Amino acid sequence: MRTYQNLIGGQWVPAQSGRTFTTTNPADARETVATYPLGGAADAAAAIAAAREAFPQWTKQTPVARGRILGKASQLLEARKAELAELLVREEGKTLAEATGEVQRAADIFRYMGGLSYTLGGQTLPHDLPGNLLLTRRDPLGVVALITPWNFPIAIPVWKAAPALLCGNTVVLKPASQAPAMSMEIAKVLMEAGLPAGVFNVVACEGRPFGQEIASNQAVQALSFTGSHAVGSALYQAVAPRMIRTQLEMGAKNPTIVLADADLDLAAKLTAVAGFGLTGQACTATSRVIVERPVLAAFTEKLVALAKAWKVGPGLTAGVQMGPAVNEAELRGNLDAIAQARSEGAELLWGGERLTDGDLAHGWFMQPAVIGGAKPSMRIAQEEVFGPVVAVMAVDSFDEAIAVANGVKYGLSATVVTRDFKKALQYTDRIEAGVVKVNQISTGLALQAPFGGVKHSSTDTFREQGLAGLDFYSRTKTVYLDYSA
Repeated sequence: MRTYQNLIGGQWVPAQSGRTFTTTNPADARETVATYPLGGAADAAAAIAAAREAFPQWTKQTPVARGRILGKASQLLEARKAELAELLVREEGKTLAEATGEVQRAADIFRYMGGLSYTLGGQTLPHDLPGNLLLTRRDPLGVVALITPWNFPIAIPVWKAAPALLCGNTVVLKPASQAPAMSMEIAKVLMEAGLPAGVFNVVACEGRPFGQEIASNQAVQALSFTGSHAVGSALYQAVAPRMIRTQLEMGAKNPTIVLADADLDLAAKLTAVAGFGLTGQACTATSRVIVERPVLAAFTEKLVALAKAWKVGPGLTAGVQMGPAVNEAELRGNLDAIAQARSEGAELLWGGERLTDGDLAHGWFMQPAVIGGAKPSMRIAQEEVFGPVVAVMAVDSFDEAIAVANGVKYGLSATVVTRDFKKALQYTDRIEAGVVKVNQISTGLALQAPFGGVKHSSTDTFREQGLAGLDFYSRTKTVYLDYSA
């Protein structure tokens, strides 16, 4: 068992209240993974004060100097990849392959952002008068607050923190209480890489007091949040009176459209990987499949066959394809969603049972579930489940498929499986989603490309990742210079 404290102003400190909490292994709830301080508003305020104090000196460093620290952090993460991946599995429940890939992604993001340090700047623009210069520059915002979820406990904190730090901001990070270890380890890596004290602060803290503090604390200039729509919406309203820069990535109900001309083996594989991989605990996971009726039976048969063969077990066991739900509440929510779908007239075609035999007895395991006969009006077709539950819906045409796909309040990721090039392009025009894919899984993102949703999935203001990720964490200053005199 590991013991962590909060990082505030370069010092590891307990919560001011003295309270603590623990995390347990989702694959075996008898195992305590780590102990953390349970912070409150006072701890959040202390972290914000430390970040505010560190800001003037940090922002004086050149982007290249800041980028070198990020590059060093990338190297340190890679050197510890095996250790951190195992810890991630034990606290969050992913398979070892998934966790290893996530740690590598975090290292790659640090490396990518470090490389961008040589290009971080503004533009020189032509002036309409002689003897004048017109240019822009990027300036940091100040103290930024980051609130990150448990499902990608190292990748998401890094993809928020790296551009924030590169732009010259100081950071206060609150990780999700289900899996805070990776955020603490990021802090260790950044300190070892040479980040000055107070530039990066991590507070394991109750959500409500943290949110109240960042909403009212005048030092906080921006908030980036990933989590549920309910929490994100409440945060948005809380910070609105101060009109600080806000970036929210929230819920999703991602469709995979399978057209009648599709390669059905490919379509079933893409759906299974995107629906059951990561235990369905990804904001971009496929949770509904919209299938043209002529191929409905054949596609469903193939998807059910894959679900039956999907290997479920502890993430550290070789060959396992799907680990447990992160905790009992998430597992119960998945099972309740299946029961609700059946009560509304949908059919459980396979799976959806809790698994408790052998090595699974003390964990939060379930079979992947395939639900047939779903209708667009059903809750299973409208609300995010956040588990390995895929609902299959039949449509009679391409136009109906698009209408059903767009007929939800979310718009994050969407994919279509087809051999028809014209329909593929029409789909990219008409689908209401921030991430649009053709013949690919709905999960999986390129770190150099913008990421974000539309409708209730996002504030739809600033995108994350890639060059677009720098826009949120910097403001443009326009400079006019007359040297004609």
